[in-house]
Amino acid sequence: MLPRRVVLSLPLAAASKKTIDEYDPANIKLSHRMVIRSLSDDDLLFLRQLGIRWCRIEFGDSAPYEFMKATVDRLAKFEMKIFSAVHYAYRHLDVQLGKGRRDEIIETYCQFLRDCGKLGIPASDYDWHPANTYTTSFVDTPRGYRAREFSVDDFRKKIEKQAFDREYSAEDIWSTYTYFMKAVLPAAEKAQVKLALHPDDPPLAKMNGVAKVLVHYDGYARAEKIAGASKFWGLTFCVGTWSEGGTHMGKDVFGMIDDFGRRGKIVDVHFRNVSGPLPRFHETFPEDGYMDMYAVMKALRKVKFNGIIVPDHVPEMRGDDKMRRAGTAYCIAQMRGLLRRANEEAG
Repeated sequence: MLPRRVVLSLPLAAASKKTIDEYDPANIKLSHRMVIRSLSDDDLLFLRQLGIRWCRIEFGDSAPYEFMKATVDRLAKFEMKIFSAVHYAYRHLDVQLGKGRRDEIIETYCQFLRDCGKLGIPASDYDWHPANTYTTSFVDTPRGYRAREFSVDDFRKKIEKQAFDREYSAEDIWSTYTYFMKAVLPAAEKAQVKLALHPDDPPLAKMNGVAKVLVHYDGYARAEKIAGASKFWGLTFCVGTWSEGGTHMGKDVFGMIDDFGRRGKIVDVHFRNVSGPLPRFHETFPEDGYMDMYAVMKALRKVKFNGIIVPDHVPEMRGDDKMRRAGTAYCIAQMRGLLRRANEEAG
């Protein structure tokens, strides 16, 4: 015999208040970054148990249509769909530095976008920072979990080196980005796949002899101008990266959300916090850094953002496995709580 079902009643005021359900299409979608070739079915079941329904899938350097289709079918067994797919063709140095096989590799990326369109995948993330250095060390934070750290002083004195046979100016990088965008945007538009551009992390103007151009509001404004009025160009807005820049970004996190988010130009969000702005920071869990992540969530809801948010660079907790299940579960739970509270206030 099944146990008797207990129905808990809510106070009348709470029951009558209309809020947007977490799984409403108009709402923010909790998601996670997945390197699909490394995930077992047990890993996918774990994510389903966390309530993940939408995925950002890293296909890496190779994404034949048959494998993409098999991935879509595999995820469907766990009631998940792909929101954003990533193919690393755009990272090839011939593409980002304008060298020999550029056109051939760009065509590979265009075919990937066409395949995304066939499979109903609405977005593809990319970045544009060749010769980037993401971290200078990993540290045990004051609370005891392990996280990425970046120090400008350590980078300049101990790590930085000339990456290529010459230096590349900001105009060099803008030239290669413009070439790429003019080639791939028509394919994205025809496939109805949004291109989501990540900022430079960390936001330093030059690293390893190569200029970085997406380190300020003006960079995104110029990139948007290159794309013109296209509805298929937008941002992967990394809250962590923008927080790393502090007051030097032209617009703060909330200004960026109000500007690009209100115009529907934010495609997805990396929901990450840091200990403080440059010249030195370490990454943190959402509630443990200097940025008010509830205010960020509320700002996203205010502009009716309805893309995915993912926990980014999940810190490592004691006993974590390669997937960092403990840290991932902690981040998703934090994000769900913040989203539900924001929904209550947004209505």
